[in-house]
Amino acid sequence: MTNLQIRKKIIQLCLQMNSSGLNQGTSGNISARYKDSMLITPSGIPYENLIPKDIAEVSLGDGELDWNGPYKPSSEWHFHRAILNAKPELDAVIHTHSTFATVVSIAREDIPACHYMIAAFGGNTVRCANYETFGTPELSQAIAVAMQDRSACLLANHGMIAAGKDLDNAMWAAVELETLAKQYYYAKLGGNMQILPDEEMDRVIEKFKSYGQKDK
Repeated sequence: MTNLQIRKKIIQLCLQMNSSGLNQGTSGNISARYKDSMLITPSGIPYENLIPKDIAEVSLGDGELDWNGPYKPSSEWHFHRAILNAKPELDAVIHTHSTFATVVSIAREDIPACHYMIAAFGGNTVRCANYETFGTPELSQAIAVAMQDRSACLLANHGMIAAGKDLDNAMWAAVELETLAKQYYYAKLGGNMQILPDEEMDRVIEKFKSYGQKDK
């Protein structure tokens, strides 16, 4: 995708995640890799007011924030940059305060293997990162621990992160994670929840490696 196409796609997905109930207001943020930088939603601008030039461009280099655009980037640029730098196989990151993922994060619980789709995120759990103040390097460090060998995590008392190979894949992952959080929440209320054993999850993780259509 071109720089302009990515900017337009980010705005489209911002509007989609709010209209679907996956997010509310400007609490979420979206980023995507573009060459040696990332394109990311600006801080505090209502999504319906965004135009492509408003999307901030941030260098993926280490160190201080280096950005271009009419508005400063999302306050969560720290962890977006850290994830894209640490995981070259992933090119997009979505952060939301979706209801059920946030409810589970308030309890500071990992989501266990209550459903085999947990394996879509790389392991037998979706971990909950330790609480740190939003927009800080410390939060990025907590996320790095929670997302080791994973493509998603919960953020304690905050929300969730889902990453993907592109923007559409990241949005699919965010929707799937919210669905799993909802299923886990209601399964706990219902009682007698059965967790899949590690050996079954290992089989599912292996099967996911060849699942779906692959590039030739």
